[in-house]
Formats: sequence, structure tokens, C-alpha cells
Amino acid sequence: MLGVAAIGSALLGAVVVQGNRANSVAGGPAHVHMVGAGEGAAARPTTTVKPLSCEKLPNVPGHSITTALVEFPPNAHTPRHRHPGAVTAFVLNGMLRSQLEGGPVGTFGKGQTWFELPGTIHLFAENASATEPAELLAIFVSEDGCGPLTIFDR
Repeated sequence: MLGVAAIGSALLGAVVVQGNRANSVAGGPAHVHMVGAGEGAAARPTTTVKPLSCEKLPNVPGHSITTALVEFPPNAHTPRHRHPGAVTAFVLNGMLRSQLEGGPVGTFGKGQTWFELPGTIHLFAENASATEPAELLAIFVSEDGCGPLTIFDR
């Protein structure tokens, strides 16, 4: 099992999708900070991704499962991105808005989930509240190595 610092280093550049906007990366080895992109994004708060574990899947050779906690301060935003592996997001607290390419904007509350196929364009993720924090658990299934798990489209 990898330590948190090793997982964080492997996840540098990784993003977790939650809500209505996506997150961009600029972080350190123990966690990854996300910053919004686009008009007015510089004024928006950052999102923090905290890797919890990364394990090889013994029944799926060449693949791993990575679990991360994603914290959205009030008004946090994530820009357009995609993931090389599959992602399931589970909202732990708060309200998040999210939109995948070709789909409607969705609002997700505590206990709700969404799923992203590998390579799906996530147009954005954001905290739906300007006053309350939100957080989600993101579960990635991808090729071994535990990262990078997010690709930003510029």
C-alpha cells in the first residue's frame, strides 16, 4: 500500500469531478489544490484533493483503484477536464453542480453519485453554495501507477 505522500506525488495534476464545474491542478505531494479556469476564475476559491489510497486490482491485471476526498470550499469551481480511467463521485456533504459533455447540468446532494466513462469530457464542477462547503469521495479505476488521473483541455 502506498503512503499518502507517495499517492499525492503520483496524483499531481489529478482532478476529481464533483458538481457543476471542474478543478485545475497546482499542488504538493500530500494533496492537490485545484483552481478554477476561465473568466473570473482567479477570484474563485480552490478545491483540495486528498488522496486516501491507491491499490492494485488483483482481478483486473494492470489496473488500480484510487480513492480521494475532494473538498469544495464555498463557490469553488473546476474547469473542463477528462480522466483516462473511469470515475465514480459520491457526495458526502453539501450540494455540487456538474455537467458532462452532451448531458444536462446536474445538481447532486449528500448521498448522490455520478459516473464518468474513461475520456468523458467533464465540462465543469462547482460548489452550488456560495456560503457552505461541500465534499465528495472520488473513486478512480485506471491503469496502474495512480496518476496522473486528470487531463485538462486547454
